Amino acid sequence: MSLAKLLDDLPIPIIQAPMLGAHDERLALAACRAGALGSFPVSSHAPEDIEPAIEALRAQAGDAPFAVNLFVLPERASASAETLDAALARLRPWYDKVGAPLPEHPNSFAPDFEGQLAALTRAAPPIASFTFGALSRAQVEALHDGGTYVLGTANTVAEARAWAQVGADGIVAQGMDAGGHRGNFLADIEESLVGALPLTAAIIAAVELPVIAAGGIMDGRGLAAVLALGAKAAQMGTAFLLSEEATSHPLWRAAIEAAPDDPTRLTRAFSGRYARGIENRFMRDMRSMERDVPAYPVQNRLTQPLRAAAAKAGDAEAMALWAGQGVKLARPGGAEEMVRRWWREAREAARLLADRTGVA
Repeated sequence: MSLAKLLDDLPIPIIQAPMLGAHDERLALAACRAGALGSFPVSSHAPEDIEPAIEALRAQAGDAPFAVNLFVLPERASASAETLDAALARLRPWYDKVGAPLPEHPNSFAPDFEGQLAALTRAAPPIASFTFGALSRAQVEALHDGGTYVLGTANTVAEARAWAQVGADGIVAQGMDAGGHRGNFLADIEESLVGALPLTAAIIAAVELPVIAAGGIMDGRGLAAVLALGAKAAQMGTAFLLSEEATSHPLWRAAIEAAPDDPTRLTRAFSGRYARGIENRFMRDMRSMERDVPAYPVQNRLTQPLRAAAAKAGDAEAMALWAGQGVKLARPGGAEEMVRRWWREAREAARLLADRTGVA
């Protein structure tokens, strides 16, 4: 079987996006039960915790395929004392505001990527997706040897080609409309902001691999649109943030429900990597200095206690409220019924299009 065949055989061509910090295995399993493909993020897991997590997911998923997502961080992150002091000085007013002490210099900034990848390779999930960079051909071949299909996230056609060259089985075309962290790794942010629809169409034309569209897809109409472009499936994340199975904080949910028109902006102030979320005071106040903050994962580690303290204090203005541009269309409900409803909507949209175009 190929990844293309696996995606063709999905009863519902939806991939539930991996959203670190917004869900656990319950959302992934609900998506699988509905006939979609559930995804589970393991980027925050220590290497020794990855295999047990994947085995537990496999035991509960039964015969249903699922995906596991990992951030590509090929080098162990480090930062000088001077860099850390400057970064913490920028954050001090915010720590004071939420009543939390300024953290000491961390001993580490993220789990060891090589150890994580080795553990994931041993666990051999059906599909592994990767964000923030491309693997080497040897790493992809090791995953293939264990029976794992490899999905690479691309923000540009060049990134899709880079993944194709190392032997990936498919591409997630992450449009600029997607919520959460940008996955760009070959060009600066300004050169990597392509909408989901043109990006999907361009990547389909450029590489002979199945393409999954991601970004701004919130219902069955969006699903039908990307399938019409030739995508094998739609990856949907923000659409699940109000689901019963999501673990998104109540303040995060409230911000989604109260969001005004066009509420999202890109920022690197929270993590050192550009990400899209509902604009709040932290994003606005840090905008003038966000290019000065240390790169991911250093800044991300320095703001972790701040975000946790803000959530505890009930202050959404210092929390990362990740969401895509379609966030106004988010609705609450059970994830299984959401998936089934979107598929009904997609089929109805296809029927209306067939009527409009005169296709029998």
